Amino acid sequence: MREIFTRLQSEASYSKDCLEKIDEINIEVNLEALESKEMNPWLLSVFIKSDTMEANEESYEEFLETKEALIIALEHNQRAVYVGSRLVDGWSEFYFYSYDSKRIDVIVKNILVPSEYIYESNIVRDTKWDFYELQLEPTELELCHIQSAKIIFLLAEEGEDLTIPRDVEHYVSFETPTGKNRFVNTLDLEGFSFKDEISTEDFEHGVALVKNHNVTEKEVQKVVNTLFEKVKIDNGYYEGWSTLLINKDEE
Repeated sequence: MREIFTRLQSEASYSKDCLEKIDEINIEVNLEALESKEMNPWLLSVFIKSDTMEANEESYEEFLETKEALIIALEHNQRAVYVGSRLVDGWSEFYFYSYDSKRIDVIVKNILVPSEYIYESNIVRDTKWDFYELQLEPTELELCHIQSAKIIFLLAEEGEDLTIPRDVEHYVSFETPTGKNRFVNTLDLEGFSFKDEISTEDFEHGVALVKNHNVTEKEVQKVVNTLFEKVKIDNGYYEGWSTLLINKDEE
């Protein structure tokens, strides 16, 4: 399963130019890649110059076709597994893990030379998958934002005006009832109020909180970041959020 998210960081330590300061990095990650970790100890990096790929729709589509052709060719006969990509300063960085390093560069060359893209490739041994875990795999908070983006997308598809404030339920859980009770009794987050205790198969000691806010990406990230930080202080987990459709309720 591929997911896309944006990572904020001050310096891209693994970018093509590791000295360049970067505020945002767009990342695509294959969340199922770790299933192949034991069989693939070699990290293949392919950098493609892509600063002109969005010049028009046709150029962008051609670039996507080249990307998928590269992935298919390298994954043929389980030779390698695509683990993700990053967009950094006009370069699209694609990453694979393979079971060996023999002639892997030939496969890359056969796909990219005819495309006439400027590219570079490199393969190194990374048995612990340090690059994937540090530079591609989402953190717990980033996974929360990935799920938020899906909800926001669905709301927009329903024709919702995301700028309209509405009651939004946020769910948190704790490993023990003591942790849950301590969090509820000391809740001091501005705008949040306790709604109910909840229990499911996934988390037994859960709490539903309510806050009135809009559901734009910027505002949701701000609210989630605040609650996530507070919950972690009490050794809890942020489990996501939900809300009702406003536009349809008003019809």
